[in-house]
Order: sequence, then C-alpha cells, then structure tokens
Amino acid sequence: MNAPATTVLRRVDRILLGLAGVLLLLAGGAVLAAALDLAVPSWWPWSGSSDVLLSAADRRRWRDEGWWWPTVIAVLGVLVLLALWWLLAQFRRARLAELLVDTGDGDAALLRGRALEDVLAADATAQEGVARARVALTGRRTAPRTRIALHLEPYASPGEALAGLSGEALTRARDAAGLAALPTEARLRAVKHGARRVT
Repeated sequence: MNAPATTVLRRVDRILLGLAGVLLLLAGGAVLAAALDLAVPSWWPWSGSSDVLLSAADRRRWRDEGWWWPTVIAVLGVLVLLALWWLLAQFRRARLAELLVDTGDGDAALLRGRALEDVLAADATAQEGVARARVALTGRRTAPRTRIALHLEPYASPGEALAGLSGEALTRARDAAGLAALPTEARLRAVKHGARRVT
C-alpha cells in the first residue's frame, strides 16, 4: 500500500524544516565563533571579530552586471512563493485526508476523508430547516473528529437541528466507518434573508 499523501507531506515538511534548522545553526555558529574570537580552522569563512560578513569588494562585485538585479529579484520572488505555498499547505493539511476503517477480518481499509465529509454534509442538509452544511474532518486516522457548520433557515429550531444531526447523520457516519466515537463540534448560524413585504 502506498503511503498516504498526508504522511508524505509530513515527512517532506520535517525534512525541509530540519535542513533549514541545520543551515541556520551552522551559519549562526560560524558568525558567533568569529565574533567571539575563538580559535577557528584556516578554512573558516570569518577569521575574527573585526571581519565583516561581506566586504566592500564583495558587495560591489556584481552590482554593475546587467543580470545581477533581475536574478536577485527572481530568486527572492521564488523564495517568497515557496514560503507562501508552504504556509498554505499547513492550513490545508489540518483536514484529515484518510481514516482507517476496521473491516472486521483483522485488516483495515482506507476511507477518504472528503467522502465522509460529503456524506455527512448531505445528511445534515437533508434535515428540515437546514439550508446548507459544511463539514471538516480533523484528528488522527484512528480517532477522527468533525467540525460542522450548520446554516439554518429562519424558521428552523436549533434544538431540533442538533438532535437530528447527532441522532441521524452522525450515528450513520459513525456506524458506517466502524468508529466507537466521533466527537463533533457543531456551529449554528442563521441564513441571511431579505425582508418580506407585507401588504
């Protein structure tokens, strides 16, 4: 069985964070060793506290070249885009992509989290007074949790909507996935509607 996408992303995330940490630690250690006038090898990039990170010659070396500034701007732009992609990936990964379902024969099957979310949302929306529902599956593959936002019609009873959600939709989802429990956080909101004209 192939590793789930979330596991692969988690490994890539840890590797990238580890590499960034090691590089920052090495660079910081090199600068600190030079600043403290510690005995450093001859190949060390900085030799003492009076040494600078970039000499005046190094700073002016490529400035007059036509390709220098476009290259610097392009590299920095790519780094910003990669950082934004990584940041957005952290938020996307909060949702559970798959969960393990006990098949009863000692083996386990994988159920896509999006499929369970869609079924739960359809069951919740089918209730009287519920205009729409949004479901997010979180937690671990063996212990999922749900966050449900119910948008209620003006005439709907919040108590009845919650009772229908816990008594029907969540019970069916829990039984279908073979889960002992399915902790849920539900948020109720009223649907905005225009005022009706009375004559």
